[in-house]
Parts: sequence; C-alpha cells; structure tokens
Amino acid sequence: MTRRRRIAHLDMDAFFASVELLSFPELKGKPVVVGGRSTEPPKMDESGVRHYARLRDYVGRGVITTSTYEARALGVFSGMGLMKSAALAPDAILLPANFEAYRHYSRLFKTAVATIAPQIEDRGIDEIYIDLTDLDQDTDRLALRIKQAVRDATGLSCSIGISPNKLLSKICSDLDKPDGVTILDHAELSTRIWPLPAKKINGIGPKANEKLAGLGIHTIGDLASAEPQMLIAHFGRATGHWLHQAAHGIDERPVVTSSEPKSLSRETTFERDLHVSQDRARLSSVFTELCNRLSEDLLRKGYATKTIGIKVKYADFQVLTRDLTLTAPVYEGGAIRRAATECLRRIPLDQKIRLLGVRAGSLMPIASIAQDTQSYQPDLPF
Repeated sequence: MTRRRRIAHLDMDAFFASVELLSFPELKGKPVVVGGRSTEPPKMDESGVRHYARLRDYVGRGVITTSTYEARALGVFSGMGLMKSAALAPDAILLPANFEAYRHYSRLFKTAVATIAPQIEDRGIDEIYIDLTDLDQDTDRLALRIKQAVRDATGLSCSIGISPNKLLSKICSDLDKPDGVTILDHAELSTRIWPLPAKKINGIGPKANEKLAGLGIHTIGDLASAEPQMLIAHFGRATGHWLHQAAHGIDERPVVTSSEPKSLSRETTFERDLHVSQDRARLSSVFTELCNRLSEDLLRKGYATKTIGIKVKYADFQVLTRDLTLTAPVYEGGAIRRAATECLRRIPLDQKIRLLGVRAGSLMPIASIAQDTQSYQPDLPF
C-alpha cells in the first residue's frame, strides 16, 4: 500500500533577529532591525547598561537583513533600505549582522531535525523541507516533536506547514507565525488556500502579481477559476500551465536531499527600452535593487559566490553577458554591485536596454567560509 505523501516546510521565525535576541534578551518585544554594513555594535557603559544604535541615526545605502515581528508591524521588512525604513520606525533598535552566529544556529536546528526526520532538503540558512511520508508517528505529534527538538537545540521557535506537497507546505508555514503549526489536507484547498492572495504562492513575484491583478485575479481561488488558455495567452505556455497547477495545489516535486544549486540570478525586463544616458537614474536604481535581491537570495539559501555575472538584452534582442571571478567569496549586496559594475564596464552601452540581469555563480555554503571573508573582497571601482 502506497503511503500518502506528507511534506513539511520548516521556517525559523525571524531567524537572524531571533538569534540576536539570544544575546540581547532585554530587546524581546521591541522593534529590532538587523542590517547595515556600517552599523555599530551595542556599547556598554561603566554602569553595565547597553546602548543601542537607532534606525533613525543610520546613514548609508545598507538594507535590512531581517527584522523582528514588532518591527514588521511598523512596516519594516527585509530588503528595504535602512534610511527609507527609518521614516517608518525611527526608534527601532539597529543591530549589525552576525553571520557566524546565524550559521552556527542553522547547523544546530538542522541537526536537531535530522535526529527525528532525516529526509531533509536544505533550502537555505533558515528553512528546510522534510519528507515525513515514511515515518509512523501521527502528523501533529511529529510536528510538535520537531518543534521541541529545534527549541531544545537552539532556544528558538520555528513554524511548520505540513501538506501533501512542497508548494502547499511553503504557504502553510507562513499562516500561523510565529511558533505555529499548520496541517493541510488537499480536500481543504478551497476553504483554506483559495481565499489567500495569489502572491502567497511561492514563485508569484510582484510583477506577476500586478499582471494577475490587472486580469482581475487577486486570490488563489480567482487563479484556480481562471481558464488555463487565458493564463497561457498572457504568461506563456510553461508559466501559464504552472499557474493553473499551483492554484489547484498540484506539485509533484520530491524532497531532494543532495543537490546543490550551481547559480542564482535576478533579472528584470523593462516596460520600455531604457537609454543609458537619459534613463541613468532608473537603470542605476534597478541595478542596485537586483544586486540587493540577489544578496537576499544567497543569504536565504545559505550561499556565498565567487563569480558575478551580468546579462544585458538590447532593444534589438541581442544578448551580451560578462562574468568576473573574485578572489574571495561574497554575499553582501554592495560587494555584488561592485563586481557587477566591473562587468558592465566591459559591455558597450550605446544602445537602449530591454533587460538587465545579475547572476551569482561558483556557489559555496556560507558555513564553509570564514566570517571575515567579506572584508577581503577586491575593492572594485564603480
């Protein structure tokens, strides 16, 4: 008899910020932001009182690595510029990132989970998929055992979604945060998943979500009701078919326990072709955003990169790429941008640009590199 698939997605709750609160427990319940390359660590005065930097005092181009749920309630989320975020939460406490600590706690929670359920797909520094299909224990008890093992090993909480596949479990792990468990049967799709916004499906980004909204599709249920041929007409055959399948909770991907990604990339196609001189500010802004989002992807998946590449598609659809191999691995947005800028210098920019992309190759786990590697990256000119 074939067992019904049980796939779990485990997501650590505000992971980087939660790790910081282990060192600074007095900050629990307060809006805390982690990020900014130049952020000063807390200072302790002679009376033993710690003094923290505030978001309003930050000057620079850094972005938020993560934030506590109290900061998120104020509209401050990962990937936002720190100076922009200061307008929303000026009094939020600002801490520098400590990636050595994050890697340490990442190893701890994954090791703890493996003692109960060894079929794990590592999706980054703070999330994993777990195949529970062949385990005998009841689903709810397994989830609680895993959560307790994570807490015992790290002192941190996690949220778990369990369903018949990875797509639905990824959605479910975000429904009851923090410290939640959501178990979903496929028969509950219409009542629990279809009312959610379409963007809750992992893979529907801001642009696709905006395009769906323009078609009158706002919820996953709306998407499920849409004619497949209409989706194909607007998004192409592959994407249109995937959107239809995803809305109906169909995902046959297995939990993969051994593969490593070879590269990660971010790219964008402009609504109109941009001129390098006339649209310089727009191109520069998009270029910076792509580099920062690529940095977020690397951090989320737990990788650093030694090869940065760029992709430019001109208005006539000609495509040029250039790569640069660095002397030391990087993962921070500013370092990626410097390397990508060097690549751009080797491409003629005398035509209008239709698409711009940034790629990270030669990936290696962040856990395998020294904490201070970032300090030794080449200082590339802009």
